[in-house]
Amino acid sequence: MSHEDYLKVVNEPHKAKLSHELIAAAASYEAMKAYNEHCEKNGKPVSHQKAKEFMAAASGAFIDGLFESKGLDAIDNLKAKSKDKAHRHHDQHLSDNY
Repeated sequence: MSHEDYLKVVNEPHKAKLSHELIAAAASYEAMKAYNEHCEKNGKPVSHQKAKEFMAAASGAFIDGLFESKGLDAIDNLKAKSKDKAHRHHDQHLSDNY
C-alpha cells in the first residue's frame, strides 16, 4: 500500500451505507417489538403496535444515516482542529524555550 493509497482512504468523506441503515432499522424494530411484548406481559395495553415498530425502525435507519454522513465528518473536523491546536502549542513552546 502506497502513501497515496493511504491518504485516499484516510481523507475520503464519510458516507452512509444502506446495509448499516438496514441493520439499525432492524435493531430498532426488534427493540420496539420487545418493549411491546414486555408491556403485554405486564398487563399494560398496547396500541398501534405495528405503526410504532415501523416508526422505530425508520428512526433507527435515519439516525444511522445521519450519523455516518454528518456526525463522523464533524468528529473528524474536531480532531483536526485539536491536532492543529496541539501542533501550534508545541511549536510556540519550542520557539519560546529554544
